[in-house]
Amino acid sequence: MMTDTARCALVLGASGGLGAALVVEFLADPAITLVIAVSRKGQPLSLSVSADVTNKLVWIQTEYDEQSMTTVVDQLEGLAGNIARVCICHGLLHSETIWPEKRLEDINATSMHEIFQSNTVVPALWLKLLFKILKGQEPCVIATMSARVGSIGDNRVGGWHSYRASKAALNMVLKNMAIEYGRRAKNVKLIAFHPGTTDTGLSKPFQGAVPNGKLFSAAFVATRLAQLMDNVDLDGQLSYIDWDGQPIPW
Repeated sequence: MMTDTARCALVLGASGGLGAALVVEFLADPAITLVIAVSRKGQPLSLSVSADVTNKLVWIQTEYDEQSMTTVVDQLEGLAGNIARVCICHGLLHSETIWPEKRLEDINATSMHEIFQSNTVVPALWLKLLFKILKGQEPCVIATMSARVGSIGDNRVGGWHSYRASKAALNMVLKNMAIEYGRRAKNVKLIAFHPGTTDTGLSKPFQGAVPNGKLFSAAFVATRLAQLMDNVDLDGQLSYIDWDGQPIPW
């Protein structure tokens, strides 16, 4: 991997729809010299990378237990101080065995644990483990995929108990992390990002209810997030914002 003059972007959960779009977005950015993509499944066959930027991409395949994640961060130690962008793209809403709860009787402990593991625990572990290689002189912006439904103040319809609660918990984790990073790594800015309804597998079963013009392509959201990351202030605070840069109530 490059060192010294590298200005790197790190995409975690890179094989998903939005993660893969962010990889493509950063590869196209001439200010980024290296893109590190991390995922469980490995590089998607559908991800098209032009020949002139393939040397900018490093793909790391891993599980998301703490030991495996620690190994990944150890591999990145040569890039310490040179990572300018981090996108944490993990998220679970449904699977073959999990579906968003419509009423309290639908709550299942096993499903709730799995959703919290993906949406809250794994991002928290990344922020813990990455600290030692993100602090330094290079301004670094970290965006973690939150959701508007994680807002307690904006919750007017209920339902989706596990997903809402896991994203609200994520927001609190990010708030805590922003306070500690603000004291110990003043070069780092944290963002809790709501991408809107994006055309990925996560939203696919629910897209029929999305108003016209409100279903965004992953490429559009990736571009919007990259622009927001380019223009944000290193203020030591957590920003909870949507794809349009608008603040969301906690």
